Amino acid sequence: MNKIVKILLIFLIVDAVIIGGYFGFKALRSQGGNSGEDTYEWIRIDEYYYPQDFIEEFIMRDAEERDLLPIFIKNYGRDSKVLKKFRGKNFAGPSETQLRLKYRNLEDWQLVEIKFTAEVGREAQRAVLYVQEGGEWKVGDNGVISQ
Repeated sequence: MNKIVKILLIFLIVDAVIIGGYFGFKALRSQGGNSGEDTYEWIRIDEYYYPQDFIEEFIMRDAEERDLLPIFIKNYGRDSKVLKKFRGKNFAGPSETQLRLKYRNLEDWQLVEIKFTAEVGREAQRAVLYVQEGGEWKVGDNGVISQ
């Protein structure tokens, strides 16, 4: 009987170590491999900034027209992990499949967070989802990126 208890005890200890190691490794991997919005830097856009793509150029021209320069943006591009955190008027944590259902001719999309100082001197921040349909970019939704 004593030999059976020792074997059972060793078996349980080995199982506990394996299961603990699995969940510990999984927890470390999910924390370390997170490509959330913390990996993106704020970019200052003023009259001397050279836009990297059409969306940045559109944002810069719009800010110039509204006399809001300088503004700051985080261009998340097509990062689906950040898209899952997006909360807007039309979407709440959408996937790319949901975007394709809403926009039948979806060619491309980009998620950009914009920070600027409003006319009353208060800082405003919003996230804008841009979609491209039929070769034309437009605002698909606006809202915030939840933490």
